[in-house]
Amino acid sequence: MLQDITLGQFFPGKSILHRLDPRTKIISLFALVILIFAVQGWAAYIALIILTAGLIFLSKVPPLTVLKSVKPLSWIILFTLLIHCVSHDGEVLAKVYVFKVTTEGIIYGVQISLRLMLLIMLSSLLTFTTSPLKLTDATEKLLSPLKKIGVPSHELAMMMTIAIRFVPTLLEETDKIIKAQKSRGLDFESGGIVKKLQAMVPILVPLFLSSFRRADDLAMAMEARCYRGGEGRTHMKQLRLTKKDFCAAAIVILICAGVGGLSYAAAT
Repeated sequence: MLQDITLGQFFPGKSILHRLDPRTKIISLFALVILIFAVQGWAAYIALIILTAGLIFLSKVPPLTVLKSVKPLSWIILFTLLIHCVSHDGEVLAKVYVFKVTTEGIIYGVQISLRLMLLIMLSSLLTFTTSPLKLTDATEKLLSPLKKIGVPSHELAMMMTIAIRFVPTLLEETDKIIKAQKSRGLDFESGGIVKKLQAMVPILVPLFLSSFRRADDLAMAMEARCYRGGEGRTHMKQLRLTKKDFCAAAIVILICAGVGGLSYAAAT
């Protein structure tokens, strides 16, 4: 399961999505997320699925890797599907104890599950095609207008990027600790829930210690490099919007308008 968590991973490449300005990708992602949760009708969902498949193709990231990003949250998606199947009124297909599975519930549950899967895959594409450094710079630029009301945009962007960056590192560390504890005879699978929770203590304690140690090393490294926050800080590589970014933004607007039109037609 730990190997299936792909959050924070970056796949270097020269695809169209890799070459886009990170600000364009972040704003486009927000627009598509709003679109995903606003549309109705199967025609709109099919269009979103085709769009996601096209973006995966353009990113040159292996499709199985993108699909793997959904696996860690598959139980949440399945639980959401089951909840909607038994919580909507409509034509009853089956009855299990006091729960009634309805046709409308299944349809709505599948639609919500599709929304979650598309959201996860599109968000993963952002980190797959954008380096953590560029994500930091783009987030800081987008939050910079909030400086006028006292929001520390640089510090917020730095914290978010460091958190995303260290997800793969912590997962790797957790995997090492689990293997080390198993080699010492610790059993994680047998017993009830209480025993399994107790077996997690030998994992969590060294993981927390390792995390604090890494955080201390990172703080010392930043101080050794005279890091003093975003005040007066410059960038070696400045972010610049190019023609391909404006073209990509125009395409996203057209897609949102087209899919929105399909959704409106289905609603009426």
